Amino acid sequence: MSDSTDINTGLAGSLVMVVLTIAVVVLLVSFYRRYKRASKPDDAQG
Repeated sequence: MSDSTDINTGLAGSLVMVVLTIAVVVLLVSFYRRYKRASKPDDAQG
């Protein structure tokens, strides 16, 4: 029984790490796009 629980916990932990990694990458890309967009209008409007 404990082996089955360990496997499920390991799988759940791995899935959580994958989801967290993807979330961090998405946030970094989002902030990078926002930064690029915020620095662009200075040249375009000026």
